[in-house]
Amino acid sequence: MTEPVLSVRDLAAHFETRVGMVRAVDGVSFEVGPGETVGLVGESGCGKSSLGRAIVGLVRASAGSIRLNGTEIVGNNRRAMRLHRPTVQMIFQDPYASLNPRLTIGRIVEEPLLVHRRGNRVQRKERVQQLLQLVGLRPEWVSRHPHEFSGGQRQRVGIARALALEPKLLICDEPVSALDVSVQAQVINLLVDLQRDFGLSYLFISHDLSVLRHLADRILVMYLGKIVEVAPRREIWGRPLHPYTQGLIEAVPLPDPAAVRTRQRRRLAGEIPSPFDPPSGCRFRTRCPYAVRLCGEAEPPLRVLQGGRQVACHLVTSGVAGPNSPSDSNIAVLSA
Repeated sequence: MTEPVLSVRDLAAHFETRVGMVRAVDGVSFEVGPGETVGLVGESGCGKSSLGRAIVGLVRASAGSIRLNGTEIVGNNRRAMRLHRPTVQMIFQDPYASLNPRLTIGRIVEEPLLVHRRGNRVQRKERVQQLLQLVGLRPEWVSRHPHEFSGGQRQRVGIARALALEPKLLICDEPVSALDVSVQAQVINLLVDLQRDFGLSYLFISHDLSVLRHLADRILVMYLGKIVEVAPRREIWGRPLHPYTQGLIEAVPLPDPAAVRTRQRRRLAGEIPSPFDPPSGCRFRTRCPYAVRLCGEAEPPLRVLQGGRQVACHLVTSGVAGPNSPSDSNIAVLSA
């Protein structure tokens, strides 16, 4: 089998505050293969961005393992981590805050090349122009500043900067959430083209499942620091098994008014609990319409089911059928 570009095992990222310990990421495991797009979805506050930042080293991992091309990076000092920077880069959510307003876009894109001492002045200038063309910007705009560009154009600058060192993996932290819908489509199409042309791997973080529906190969569903379901994109949309995944999908707007009227929706009740004091047992049980006593007594493990799907739910993995449990068809499939 081909070695994964990224392998994460039992990763934790905890933060000590005055109020207490925040368990932003708490025992997460997954892999990203060469040329694969893995989507990471969940509500705000579930730990998605903290996970992405831990992978690139912007947040220190409290425990667990992160391997890039088979090399362990957890515990590395700054000098050792610098050797791995070209392998993994990040595209940030806010195209307005992620670019230095005092620098020209040419200098912004050139900065990674300067830091890692790539090429001479002429070679760096040529590389910057190539990168700007690659993301759909004019090379003659190198002397302009970020405030002279729209949100979509600024995000293209951020993408060009991320590509400067020819990485194998891009962590895309909700890169289109701050953009207009039409611009979102343009940026997504650009990322698809770049992946096809350069064989990039993506960890695409989003709170919008409809974006991942058209982009991801596999989807990880995250809730309060834990992965609760892992499945290929088509299976997530065609047959979501975890109650939280079902709620996320049913919250996606439909463009057909007739379908909206006949749609049966199970809305997610309440707010995501505080990461300072997560619920006992299953962390989703306080909002789950199917919760039973077992859900409060034991935390469900992320189990591998028939066909390779992974789900962390007592009801769907054991086939327990309560009065408000998931559909019998789901239970029957998982019990087979």
